[in-house]
Amino acid sequence: MSTSTNAGDTAPKGRGALIGLAALFFLPLLGAFWLYYAGGWRPAGATNYGELISPARPLIATTLLNMDGIVASPELFKGKWTLVHLNDGTCDETCRKALWTARQTRLLLAEDMDRVQRAFVVTGNCCDRDFLTREHPGLLTVSPSGPAAAEWLAQFPQKPGTPYVYIVDPLGNLMMRFDVRENPKGLLSDLEKLLKLSHIG
Repeated sequence: MSTSTNAGDTAPKGRGALIGLAALFFLPLLGAFWLYYAGGWRPAGATNYGELISPARPLIATTLLNMDGIVASPELFKGKWTLVHLNDGTCDETCRKALWTARQTRLLLAEDMDRVQRAFVVTGNCCDRDFLTREHPGLLTVSPSGPAAAEWLAQFPQKPGTPYVYIVDPLGNLMMRFDVRENPKGLLSDLEKLLKLSHIG
């Protein structure tokens, strides 16, 4: 009788200890995610080459059309890390450098390359199809359309004359921008850190 009682007491204690250990592991992780995405907190002394967008902002929904005028998936910017460049569809030399930087950065990620996709968001005059097809196979080329198009584009913070490649995380949050006039190795370094720390995408 005494042995049975002790065994019954031990089982709940064991479950309680297991739950406690799980909480010790997951609560700090959940707290860190909340601080990063909702609270805008960044570790002191953190080094990055791009400019963090704080707090990270989820992209609002809008209609995106590909070069053939077909509506793209609403989940286009989810599931993978996305390098995004916004520019006119004629794609001048500055635009071409930005797309080249995004392409080479992805290639240099080697085994992590498949975790990253590239997107060219066309703000007008779509598109230099021959150039994009020849030089950037696999590039997602889309144009925002409809009443929310201007609002959607305005989510990407810009400075006149400054060409940016933006980073969108796999949850669809806009979180960083990189001036492509800087050393392109900086974008690679930032992205490698993000991929190393992230278990999503």
